[in-house]
Parts: sequence; C-alpha cells; structure tokens
Amino acid sequence: MACGDPKAKPSYLIDKNLESAVKFIVRKFPAVETRNNNQQLAQLQKEKSEILKNLALYYFTFVDVMEFKTVNFDLTKNYLDLIITYTTLMILLSRIEERKAIIGLYNYAHEMTHGASDREYPRLGQMIVDYENPLKKMMEEFVPHSKSLSDALISLQMVYPRRNLSADQWRNAQLLSLISAPSTMLNPAQSDTMPCEYLSLDAMEKWIIFGFILCHGILNSDVTALNLWKLALQSSSCLSLFRDEVFHIHKAAEDLFVNIRGYNKRINDIRECKEAAVSHAGSMHRERRKFLRSALKELATVLSDQPGLLGPKALFVFMALSFARDEIIWLLRHADNMPKKSADDFIDKHIAELIFYMEELRAHVRKYGPVMQRYYVQYLSGFDAVVLNELVQNLSVCPEDESIIMSSFVNTMTSLSVKQVEDGEVFDFRGMRLDWFRLQAYTSVSKASLSLADHRELGKMMNTIIFHTKMVDSLVEMLVETSDLSIFCFYSRAFEKMFQQCLELPSQSRYSIAFPLLCTHFMSCTHELCPEERHHIGDRSLSLCNMFLDEMAKQARNLITDICTEQCTLSDQLLPKHCAKTISQAVNKKSKKQTGKKGEPEREKPGVESMRKNRLVVTNLDKLHTALSELCFSINYVPNMVVWEHTFTPREYLTSHLEIRFTKSIVGMTMYNQATQEIAKPSELLTSVRAYMTVLQSIENYVQIDITRVFNNVLLQQTQHLDSHGEPTITSLYTNWYLETLLRQVSNGHIAYFPAMKAFVNLPTENELTFNAEEYSDISEMRALSELLGPYGMKFLSESLMWHISSQVAELKVLSYHIPFLVSSIEDFKDHIPRETDMKVAMNVYELSSAAGLPCEIDPALVVALSSQKSENISPEEEYKIACLLMVFVAVSLPTLASNVMSQYSPAIEGHCNNIHCLAKAINQIAAALFTIHKGSIEDRLKEFLALASSSLLKIGQETDKTTTRNRESVYLLLDMIVQESPFLTMDLLESCFPYVLLRNAYHAVYKQSVTAST
Repeated sequence: MACGDPKAKPSYLIDKNLESAVKFIVRKFPAVETRNNNQQLAQLQKEKSEILKNLALYYFTFVDVMEFKTVNFDLTKNYLDLIITYTTLMILLSRIEERKAIIGLYNYAHEMTHGASDREYPRLGQMIVDYENPLKKMMEEFVPHSKSLSDALISLQMVYPRRNLSADQWRNAQLLSLISAPSTMLNPAQSDTMPCEYLSLDAMEKWIIFGFILCHGILNSDVTALNLWKLALQSSSCLSLFRDEVFHIHKAAEDLFVNIRGYNKRINDIRECKEAAVSHAGSMHRERRKFLRSALKELATVLSDQPGLLGPKALFVFMALSFARDEIIWLLRHADNMPKKSADDFIDKHIAELIFYMEELRAHVRKYGPVMQRYYVQYLSGFDAVVLNELVQNLSVCPEDESIIMSSFVNTMTSLSVKQVEDGEVFDFRGMRLDWFRLQAYTSVSKASLSLADHRELGKMMNTIIFHTKMVDSLVEMLVETSDLSIFCFYSRAFEKMFQQCLELPSQSRYSIAFPLLCTHFMSCTHELCPEERHHIGDRSLSLCNMFLDEMAKQARNLITDICTEQCTLSDQLLPKHCAKTISQAVNKKSKKQTGKKGEPEREKPGVESMRKNRLVVTNLDKLHTALSELCFSINYVPNMVVWEHTFTPREYLTSHLEIRFTKSIVGMTMYNQATQEIAKPSELLTSVRAYMTVLQSIENYVQIDITRVFNNVLLQQTQHLDSHGEPTITSLYTNWYLETLLRQVSNGHIAYFPAMKAFVNLPTENELTFNAEEYSDISEMRALSELLGPYGMKFLSESLMWHISSQVAELKVLSYHIPFLVSSIEDFKDHIPRETDMKVAMNVYELSSAAGLPCEIDPALVVALSSQKSENISPEEEYKIACLLMVFVAVSLPTLASNVMSQYSPAIEGHCNNIHCLAKAINQIAAALFTIHKGSIEDRLKEFLALASSSLLKIGQETDKTTTRNRESVYLLLDMIVQESPFLTMDLLESCFPYVLLRNAYHAVYKQSVTAST
C-alpha cells in the first residue's frame, strides 16, 4: 500500500524523464516491446540498473500475491479467514493504480539488463489483467467450491444473529452483568461455543458478505443464506479491507449482480438493505455503544473491587472487549463513509468513556493475570481433565492415533499444579491446541472412523478446554485479539477530533487518558515481514501520544490558572487598602452624614461568595474545580505508559506546564510598565503569589505530583537576574525599579529617607511623583521584597546598589545623597571577631554574613565594587593618599551644609529634610571599605576625620552671617549620628573633639524650633 502514500511512492513513477516510457509500458501492458521503441525507452536504458535495484521490493511483493493465490487456493474453501484474506488481497491489488507501471518498468529494465523477461512476469502480467475486476473473476473461480463455502457460511446461522442483536435485547437479557444474578456470581461463565462468544462481528460480516458474493447462487435457493446475507447488508454500509481502506458493499454487490440474468430480486434486496442501513444502522449502533458504556463501567467497577471474579467470569471480560471494539471500529469506518441523513448518529462525544472502560478491563487482566492463571490451572487439572477422560472412555470407536492425542490432552492437564504459577513457570499450550486442530482435521473427513459430528459433546468440551488454556498462557494475545484498536493509527484526523471533543466536554475529560493509552496499541499492527513501516508507525504513535498528553496538561494548566486568577482576586479584596472605604462609610454612618447618591448599593464584604443560600447555584469557581478534578483524574490514572519502547509520564507534562505558567504569572503579577515605570507593591505581589501557591498546593489532592519541586524550581530562578529561558525575573524588575526609579528621585531631591518611619517619603514638589515612595520602602514592603527575592535576589540588589555607589565615589560627587542599606535593621552578630584578626579572614566572615543578609562593619560588596575602580596609572600609595584626601574633603565640606535651607533637622522624622542624615551611614561604610582596600587603619582614619569635622564645625560658631549659619545646630547633630553609626568611634572620643554641651544645646534648639514652627 506504499503506492497509495505520495511520500512513499517510488520516485520513478513521478520522474518527468521517464514519463513517456511509463505511459508506453502501461499502454502495452502486459506485452513487452523493446524493439523499434528506442526513442521512448532511451531514458529507461540509462537507468535500468537503478530501476532493477529500487523496484525489486515492489515487484516481488506482487509476485508474493500471485504465489499466495496459487498455493493456497484449494485450502480457502475450508477456511473462511483465508477466503477473506484472498478476496481482500485481490481487491487491494486492483486499487493500486501504478501496478502496471511498477511491474512493467521492472521487467523492461530486467530485459534490457539480462536479455530476457523475468521468469515470473508472464503469469504475473496475466494475473494483473485478469483481476481488473477482482470480485467478478473470483465469482467465476469459486463456482466449483460453492457447496463447501456455502455450508461453512450457513453454519453461522445461530452465531451471527445472536451477536447482531439490538441494545434493548442486550439490556433485557442483562448481558455482561455480574450482579444481575448474585447467587450465580461465582459460577464459571459457560457456553457451548466458547470461541464464538468473543468472535469479531466485523470478521463475521466480512465472511457473510464476501462469501455469499463468491457463491451467490445459494442466495436464490436457501432462505437461511439469504436472511444471513440481508442481515449483514442492513448492519453496515462499508467493510474494512485493510486499515483505512474500505469496501462499499451495496454499490459493489449491485454492480456485480446487475449483469446476471434473473437477479432482479437480489438487486431489490440490496437496495432495500441499503436504505435500511442508511436509516437505522447508525441509531442501532449508537444505542449499542450507549449500552456498552454502562455495561463495561459496571463490569470494571465490580472487578476492581473483587478481582477474584476474573477467574470464573473471564469470558464476560473478553466478550465485553470484543463487543466494544466492534462498535468503535464500526463508528470509525462509517463516520466518513456514510450518507449524512442522520449525522448525529456518527458523532459520538462519549466514545472516550467506552475506550476508557476497555482500557480499564485490559489493565485488570494484565494486573491480575496470576489470579486467572491459578484459577484455570486448577480448573484444567481438577475438572476439565476428569470430564474429558470420561468422554474418551465412553467413545464407542476411537482409532489409535486419536486415542494417543486425547490421552496426551488428559495427561497434560492432569500434570498441572498451582505451584507452577507460584514459581513463575512459563506455560505453553500451543502444542496442545495444534494437536486439537489436527484432531479436528482427522475427524472431519467423510470416511473418518471417529466422526466429530457424531460426538458433539466432545467438540464442545474441547472448545472449552482450549479457551481455558488460553487463559493460562495467552492472555496478552487474547487482549490483542479482542480489544486491539491499532486501527486508530490510520485514522489520525478522526482520532484527534475525538480527543478534542473529549476535552471540550467536562464530563468526558476524565476519560481523556484513553487516547494516549490507545497509542500503546499501534505497534501491534506491524509485522515482522514488513519492517520498513515499523519506524513510520512508531513515530506516529510517539507524536500522537506526546500531543495528547501535552494538550491534557495544557488544559489542566489553563483551568488552574483560571482558579488562581479567581483566588488572587479574592485575596486582593483582603488587602488593607480596600478597608478605607468601609471605615469611611462606618464613620459617616456614625456621624449621620449623608454621602453619595441615594440608593447607592452597599459594597460587598470579602467572604460573601462563600455564603451559599441555595445549593443549586453553581459559581464559576465551582465549575472550574469540577472540570479540574475530572481532568486530573485522567492525568493521574497511570504513573507511566510505554509506547514503542519510550516511557511517557503524564504527571511530568503537568509539572512542566505548571512551572512555565507559574514563572510567567509571577512576572506578570508585578504589572511592571516600562513606559510609565509602574510596578506592583511587593506586599501585594507577595499576597498574590501566596494565593497562587495555595491553589497549586491543592493540586496535590488531585494528582500525585511534587508541587514543592515546582516551587523550588520557579522561585529559585526568580532570585536570579534571568531565568532558565533568559527572560527577566522579579529580581531584575524590582532591582531596576528601585535603582532607576525610586533612587533616582532620591538623588533629585524629590524623596527623603525618614529614620523615624524607617522609610522613604515623597517631599512636596511642583511635579507630583506617580508613586508614593513610602508605599514601596517601609519595613513591611522591604520584608515582602526580601521574602520574594530571597537571599540571592537581595544580594543581587545589594551588589547592584554597590555598583551605583562605586561609580559615584570614583567621580567624588554627590556623596551626600547616598542611602543607607535596605537591611540595616538586621541584628549584628559578628561582634565576636577580634580586632587583631587578619583582614582577609575577617573579610571572608563579612562576605559570608553579607550573603546571609546581615549588616557588617565592613561591607564586602562595597569593597569589591570600589576595588574595581582602581586606576592602573596610579600607584597604591597614591590611591591611599586620594582616599585620605576624600575623607578630608568630606570633613571640611560639612560646614557648607549649614547654609542649605533644607538641612534643617526634623524631630518628627528623626532626620534632615534633604537626606544629609544619610551621610552618617555613607561616611562610615565608605571609609571602612576604602581603608580595607588600601590596608590602612580604619579606626585611625575615622578618628582623624572626626577631629577635622569637629574643627570645621566649631569654626562656623564664630560666623556672624545668619545666612551661612541658619541650620548650624542641625548640622552639629551630624557628628553625633556619625559616631552612633560607627563601630569604630565612641562618644568619649567625640567629647574630646567636640563639647557635648554644644550637642545638647543643638538638640534643644532644633526641638524648640520644631515646636515653634508647628504652632
């Protein structure tokens, strides 16, 4: 069938250079004329060797078909399967449009190479010509065998009508029910025709329809044959030839009979049956599927609770699988090949449920195979062997050969024991079944001494025994025989459509795992004699399984995202900012003030949504949770599945999608707008993230996945500058915002740090800022930020801040505007480091402590940042002098601050209005870092600084210009702050440089001035 696939078609058939040669060969087929046609065959002459090489596989495949016809023809009259295989093969052969081109091209190349045609070519060419209309030719061939074939077909008169019942008849008979008769639940399921109970209805219909077409004469003389044929014609419009190749039975039968004299009645029968099939077959099969869904559900539920029943009721399981498989395959081949009078009958949105219960039954058989083996080993040795022995003993005539075979049956069964099952012994009854096949052949010939037809009880018993042996050694083969659905591999479009319909219907999404499970069937349709298609089918099974699991995970992820959005909205309602309106309404109500318009609805309080007055009212969140629980049942159904030696784990698909979506959601919830520089407050983001994580944690109630792993993978990536996909994280977004937006406004004098509030606060300016600094920098926001960013993220923020500071130190500018560290309030636990400790050792301790988020006497990040500013052209001694001069520069510059109007100290904020109180922290940290780098004495240099600063500030006490000294007292306080901030300076040292009375008077003055200003 490779010729039907454009991708697999031989290249020579579409080669433009060979087009004229191919047309000539097809026109003359099967004749071979190589003479006087040199012009048309010239290109063929050039490529004859390649053609022989590449078309050999196709040519000898046609030869194999011919050999099958020749060798097995005499056997087909006795074996219906062989007849159908033969018929199907001939029909498929006639459908290969390029058959003449392939065979002809190969033979012409052979003749040009070897001087003669291939020895099989004459017969092969004649067969191709004879079977242009294969059924018509076979009708002629089967005339001598009509009696044998019709007898075999009429033997189905009891089996086929019993299998082709309506759903109501099945329901009335309580078919497949284990609980309809509780008293007989433990009794073994028995039948006189055990193998026929799970025989494929599809196979029987092929036997009947093709068989009676080949021996059509019996339809005019035997009412039983006619009724069988009409019943089959009314059940289907098309039959499956091979995979997705179908045969439209009514049109083909009518075309064959229309030219036969006296067949007007048969033609009318065909037309009536066609009308019945179009009108009623769809609804009949729809009702069957509906019944089977409930029947298989009941069967699977009972067996999951009581797997021991798989022993006595194994026949029910394989009947259920066979019935369901037949209905699914019928729907699959008719969905695109049926007149759409009632299209709804051919669209089954509940097909996934039926497939799911089939898979559940298959899983029970595989899981509890040893249970079934124990049961049937005891059955064979303790009952079947005894009954068969009695039957053999009671035979009036039993030839020696038959007696030896039957005795071997009894001996084989008697020797069985449960210990063999417990020891894991591998059973093999294929030889016993083959002997029974031989025995049937011996006893079915006309002159046999022992006629099987006269000993029906023996035949029934042996059929039962054969079924029991299969329950011991061939369970996997039985599953393939009764429930293989690998045909879906060739109906990819319909397969995918069914899957999408399943996901779209919430009540069916719990069964969606059936579709990836079906992909495990695909390799069973491959054959060792056709290895070249193994990779093609394997790749298709992998791609479909991957696509199904990926779509299921995406659907679950979308539902989880919607639930998270709802929960984040509810959590947002609990934020403190939303209580202002409620408090305002309460105050106004208490003071009896009327605000707003009359009739304005009262704002609903958080939690109202949980107050259910009516259980019938279903909220959107209820629907989402229901849909999610259904879908998660499917994802959690199996831990893994093996498809073509590849293991798929459905839960990992969900985990992967949750990680990706959680990452995107966290970044999205920051609501960062680069254009307007807006960003969510850390506390609000933390609330949303916690709400999101709460929902994700609840997923563990539905699916056995490790959500902690998802949190670790996602949140740890968010502590880095970029995630694993190279995308910005909340660490990079918040670092950028705090440094580029908030701190830039601090440098511009629009924001000040208020020590009393431990936060930055907006200062009154002409152009109002778009954000309130206090809402982003108070202690609660910093704690939220540190919790979001984690230690690594805060370290990145600190390092980024240090780079800003180092660049400003390098330019010796704007040192008075630096801010204190974000985590300066954390307790210092490093006081135990002795002063005489080597600086390198001390720096290692500081670096470790800093990484943990603790403040240090010497900031290691600042040391690293400033170290990178060293100039190659300046010696270390010069660098050291510059560092000392920088401290001198700062010390002698302090008095100039007194003339600044904004340098006034405010007791309310415990700081200066222009942020100069931050100089205390900046001077101490920069001095410590600089003299650590240059290996100087930090304590000595700071003492010198304090002396210079004190001297400079004392001089402004002698100034008489009020403008120059307007905030002298406020600047005096800087000395106290510097000492308070420094781990290297003491108050005693300050007292020796600067009279404490001046500091006391300065505090008194600024507080008095503050009171005066407020009144």
